[in-house]
Amino acid sequence: MTVRVLLVDDDALVRAGLRMILSSAEDLQVVGEADDGARAVAAVREHKPDVVLMDIRMPEMDGITATAALRRLDAPPQVIVLTTFHADEQVMGALRAGAAGFLVKDTPPTEIVTAVRLVASGEAMLSPSVTRTLLSHLGDAETSERRRIATERLARLTDRERAVATAVGSGASNAEVAASLFMSEATVKSHVSHLFTKLEVANRVHIAIVVHDAGQS
Repeated sequence: MTVRVLLVDDDALVRAGLRMILSSAEDLQVVGEADDGARAVAAVREHKPDVVLMDIRMPEMDGITATAALRRLDAPPQVIVLTTFHADEQVMGALRAGAAGFLVKDTPPTEIVTAVRLVASGEAMLSPSVTRTLLSHLGDAETSERRRIATERLARLTDRERAVATAVGSGASNAEVAASLFMSEATVKSHVSHLFTKLEVANRVHIAIVVHDAGQS
Protein backbone atom coordinates (compact mmCIF):
# COMPACT_ATOMS: atom_id res chain seq x y z
CA MET A 1 0.00 0.00 0.00
CA THR A 2 1.27 3.46 -0.89
CA VAL A 3 1.05 6.04 1.89
CA ARG A 4 0.03 9.47 0.61
CA VAL A 5 1.76 12.35 2.41
CA LEU A 6 1.15 16.12 2.47
CA LEU A 7 3.95 18.47 3.55
CA VAL A 8 3.07 21.68 5.42
CA ASP A 9 5.81 24.19 6.28
CA ASP A 10 6.30 27.86 5.50
CA ASP A 11 9.97 27.19 4.66
CA ALA A 12 10.35 25.94 1.08
CA LEU A 13 13.77 24.45 1.87
CA VAL A 14 12.30 22.35 4.68
CA ARG A 15 9.57 21.08 2.36
CA ALA A 16 12.13 20.26 -0.31
CA GLY A 17 14.23 18.32 2.19
CA LEU A 18 11.24 16.35 3.43
CA ARG A 19 10.12 15.61 -0.13
CA MET A 20 13.57 14.24 -0.95
CA ILE A 21 13.61 12.08 2.19
CA LEU A 22 10.13 10.65 1.69
CA SER A 23 10.53 10.15 -2.06
CA SER A 24 13.40 7.76 -1.34
CA ALA A 25 10.88 5.25 0.05
CA GLU A 26 8.95 3.31 -2.59
CA ASP A 27 5.85 3.00 -0.42
CA LEU A 28 5.56 6.75 0.34
CA GLN A 29 4.20 9.34 -2.09
CA VAL A 30 4.25 13.10 -1.51
CA VAL A 31 0.95 14.24 -3.03
CA GLY A 32 1.11 17.93 -2.20
CA GLU A 33 2.57 20.81 -0.23
CA ALA A 34 1.26 23.87 1.61
CA ASP A 35 3.00 26.84 3.24
CA ASP A 36 0.24 27.74 5.69
CA GLY A 37 -2.33 26.00 7.87
CA ALA A 38 -5.36 27.30 5.98
CA ARG A 39 -3.89 26.17 2.67
CA ALA A 40 -3.10 22.84 4.29
CA VAL A 41 -6.78 22.25 5.03
CA ALA A 42 -7.65 23.03 1.41
CA ALA A 43 -4.85 20.77 0.17
CA VAL A 44 -6.08 17.89 2.34
CA ARG A 45 -9.55 18.23 0.85
CA GLU A 46 -8.01 18.17 -2.64
CA HIS A 47 -5.35 15.46 -2.29
CA LYS A 48 -6.79 13.27 0.53
CA PRO A 49 -3.45 12.30 2.08
CA ASP A 50 -3.08 9.56 4.68
CA VAL A 51 -0.51 11.50 6.70
CA VAL A 52 0.25 15.21 7.05
CA LEU A 53 3.65 16.46 8.23
CA MET A 54 2.65 19.74 9.88
CA ASP A 55 4.89 22.59 11.00
CA ILE A 56 3.65 24.27 14.18
CA ARG A 57 4.93 27.80 13.74
CA MET A 58 3.54 29.47 10.62
CA PRO A 59 2.73 33.18 10.15
CA GLU A 60 -0.95 32.95 9.17
CA MET A 61 -2.78 29.85 10.46
CA ASP A 62 -0.52 27.90 12.83
CA GLY A 63 -0.18 24.15 12.94
CA ILE A 64 -2.27 23.73 16.10
CA THR A 65 -5.30 25.46 14.57
CA ALA A 66 -4.81 23.58 11.30
CA THR A 67 -4.53 20.22 13.07
CA ALA A 68 -7.77 20.82 14.94
CA ALA A 69 -9.48 21.78 11.65
CA LEU A 70 -8.19 18.64 9.93
CA ARG A 71 -9.39 16.38 12.74
CA ARG A 72 -12.91 17.75 12.25
CA LEU A 73 -13.03 16.50 8.65
CA ASP A 74 -15.15 13.45 7.84
CA ALA A 75 -12.11 11.33 6.94
CA PRO A 76 -9.22 13.09 8.66
CA PRO A 77 -5.59 12.23 7.91
CA GLN A 78 -3.11 11.38 10.63
CA VAL A 79 -1.01 14.42 11.58
CA ILE A 80 2.61 14.43 12.70
CA VAL A 81 3.70 17.84 13.95
CA LEU A 82 7.17 19.14 13.14
CA THR A 83 9.04 21.27 15.64
CA THR A 84 12.52 22.52 16.45
CA PHE A 85 11.89 21.82 20.14
CA HIS A 86 11.40 18.63 22.16
CA ALA A 87 7.91 18.71 23.66
CA ASP A 88 7.31 22.43 24.26
CA GLU A 89 3.89 23.87 25.06
CA GLN A 90 2.93 24.34 21.41
CA VAL A 91 3.67 20.67 20.72
CA MET A 92 1.41 19.77 23.63
CA GLY A 93 -1.31 21.96 22.14
CA ALA A 94 -1.00 20.23 18.76
CA LEU A 95 -1.18 16.78 20.36
CA ARG A 96 -4.28 17.74 22.28
CA ALA A 97 -5.76 19.09 19.03
CA GLY A 98 -5.46 15.61 17.54
CA ALA A 99 -1.93 15.13 16.22
CA ALA A 100 -0.74 11.53 16.29
CA GLY A 101 2.78 12.43 17.37
CA PHE A 102 5.66 14.80 16.80
CA LEU A 103 9.08 14.89 15.21
CA VAL A 104 11.87 17.39 15.72
CA LYS A 105 13.15 18.76 12.44
CA ASP A 106 16.63 17.30 12.90
CA THR A 107 15.24 13.74 13.16
CA PRO A 108 17.33 11.35 11.01
CA PRO A 109 15.74 10.64 7.60
CA THR A 110 15.21 6.92 8.28
CA GLU A 111 13.29 7.75 11.46
CA ILE A 112 11.06 10.21 9.60
CA VAL A 113 10.19 7.53 7.06
CA THR A 114 9.51 5.00 9.83
CA ALA A 115 7.32 7.46 11.72
CA VAL A 116 5.16 8.14 8.65
CA ARG A 117 4.72 4.42 8.03
CA LEU A 118 3.82 3.68 11.65
CA VAL A 119 1.31 6.50 11.96
CA ALA A 120 -0.31 5.55 8.66
CA SER A 121 -0.79 2.00 9.93
CA GLY A 122 -2.22 3.15 13.27
CA GLU A 123 0.77 1.85 15.20
CA ALA A 124 2.69 3.67 17.91
CA MET A 125 5.31 6.13 16.71
CA LEU A 126 6.28 7.39 20.16
CA SER A 127 9.01 5.39 21.84
CA PRO A 128 8.73 4.87 25.61
CA SER A 129 11.43 7.51 26.21
CA VAL A 130 9.63 10.07 24.02
CA THR A 131 6.31 9.20 25.69
CA ARG A 132 7.82 9.84 29.13
CA THR A 133 9.13 13.21 27.89
CA LEU A 134 5.72 14.04 26.47
CA LEU A 135 3.85 13.17 29.65
CA SER A 136 6.33 15.01 31.85
CA HIS A 137 5.53 18.20 29.93
CA LEU A 138 1.79 17.79 30.32
CA GLY A 139 2.06 18.83 33.94
CA ASP A 140 -0.55 18.12 36.55
CA ALA A 141 -3.94 17.36 35.12
CA GLU A 142 -5.15 20.99 35.54
CA THR A 143 -6.11 18.89 38.06
CA SER A 144 -9.71 18.38 38.93
CA GLU A 145 -11.61 18.66 35.66
CA ARG A 146 -9.25 16.77 33.35
CA ARG A 147 -8.67 14.12 35.98
CA ARG A 148 -12.40 13.70 36.51
CA ILE A 149 -13.10 13.32 32.79
CA ALA A 150 -10.19 10.91 32.27
CA THR A 151 -11.17 8.80 35.28
CA GLU A 152 -14.76 8.54 34.04
CA ARG A 153 -13.54 7.41 30.63
CA LEU A 154 -11.24 4.75 32.06
CA ALA A 155 -14.10 3.47 34.21
CA ARG A 156 -15.90 2.45 31.00
CA LEU A 157 -13.18 -0.09 30.23
CA THR A 158 -12.95 -3.73 31.15
CA ASP A 159 -9.93 -4.79 33.21
CA ARG A 160 -8.28 -6.16 30.05
CA GLU A 161 -8.94 -2.97 28.08
CA ARG A 162 -7.53 -0.91 30.95
CA ALA A 163 -4.37 -3.02 30.92
CA VAL A 164 -4.01 -2.47 27.17
CA ALA A 165 -4.61 1.26 27.59
CA THR A 166 -1.91 1.50 30.26
CA ALA A 167 0.56 -0.41 28.09
CA VAL A 168 -0.22 1.73 25.02
CA GLY A 169 0.10 4.81 27.21
CA SER A 170 3.65 3.79 28.09
CA GLY A 171 4.61 3.87 24.40
CA ALA A 172 4.45 0.12 23.78
CA SER A 173 3.80 -1.17 20.26
CA ASN A 174 1.08 -3.69 19.51
CA ALA A 175 3.67 -6.47 19.50
CA GLU A 176 5.03 -5.38 22.88
CA VAL A 177 1.54 -5.14 24.38
CA ALA A 178 0.72 -8.60 23.04
CA ALA A 179 3.86 -10.10 24.57
CA SER A 180 3.39 -8.46 27.97
CA LEU A 181 -0.31 -9.35 28.27
CA PHE A 182 -0.10 -12.81 26.64
CA MET A 183 -2.49 -12.14 23.78
CA SER A 184 -2.24 -12.06 20.00
CA GLU A 185 -1.47 -8.87 18.09
CA ALA A 186 -4.86 -9.17 16.38
CA THR A 187 -6.54 -9.12 19.79
CA VAL A 188 -4.48 -6.09 20.81
CA LYS A 189 -5.50 -4.26 17.63
CA SER A 190 -9.14 -5.05 18.38
CA HIS A 191 -8.79 -3.71 21.92
CA VAL A 192 -7.08 -0.54 20.66
CA SER A 193 -9.94 0.08 18.22
CA HIS A 194 -12.42 -0.28 21.09
CA LEU A 195 -10.31 2.11 23.20
CA PHE A 196 -10.59 4.83 20.55
CA THR A 197 -14.39 4.61 20.85
CA LYS A 198 -14.71 4.13 24.61
CA LEU A 199 -12.17 6.81 25.52
CA GLU A 200 -13.40 9.18 22.79
CA VAL A 201 -9.92 9.65 21.38
CA ALA A 202 -8.47 9.82 17.88
CA ASN A 203 -5.13 8.06 18.29
CA ARG A 204 -2.66 6.32 20.59
CA VAL A 205 -1.15 9.58 21.84
CA HIS A 206 -4.54 10.53 23.22
CA ILE A 207 -4.79 7.17 24.98
CA ALA A 208 -1.52 8.06 26.72
CA ILE A 209 -2.88 11.49 27.68
CA VAL A 210 -6.10 10.01 29.15
CA VAL A 211 -4.11 7.44 31.14
CA HIS A 212 -1.82 10.20 32.39
CA ASP A 213 -4.63 12.58 33.27
CA ALA A 214 -6.34 9.84 35.29
CA GLY A 215 -3.15 9.29 37.26
CA GLN A 216 -2.62 5.77 35.89
CA SER A 217 0.70 6.26 34.10
